[in-house]
Amino acid sequence: MIRDAVSVATVFAVMVGVGVAREQGWLDHLDRLLPTQSQSTGPRSAARYIPLCSGSVRVTCVVDGDTGWEAGTKWRMTSIDAPEVSKPGCAAEKSMGDRATRRLQSLMSGGYSLQGGGLDRYGRRLVSVTLANGRDAGEVLMAEGLAQRWPNSGNKWCG
Repeated sequence: MIRDAVSVATVFAVMVGVGVAREQGWLDHLDRLLPTQSQSTGPRSAARYIPLCSGSVRVTCVVDGDTGWEAGTKWRMTSIDAPEVSKPGCAAEKSMGDRATRRLQSLMSGGYSLQGGGLDRYGRRLVSVTLANGRDAGEVLMAEGLAQRWPNSGNKWCG
């Protein structure tokens, strides 16, 4: 009976530990060791929870509607500009930025791949985000009014 209780407690502890490790992104580097679907556009991340970036440790997470981190490398989408969340120009931009951020997080959690590789002036990898269903995440955000084409003609959210 004690052995059964210890077994159940051990399994529970392992499950909680794996869940925390996955949520924090500590297991993200293991994706490179596992076989992945490959296409000419590169490896595709399997469906999984993509957290919002917080704190100083950023492995794989979403910063805002057009920026994130993948395996410790910061990236930015090349074709869109999403509303700012860290330094918005007005309350409407902050609100729309929060919506765009959560929408990108949701879209990427279904699986995605990043294509591209040049760097912008801030050292971010310039990418396009292709979702598991083949759609471009930037195009989805623009169609839903949560982003605008880049380069843009100004801040349309505070306009």
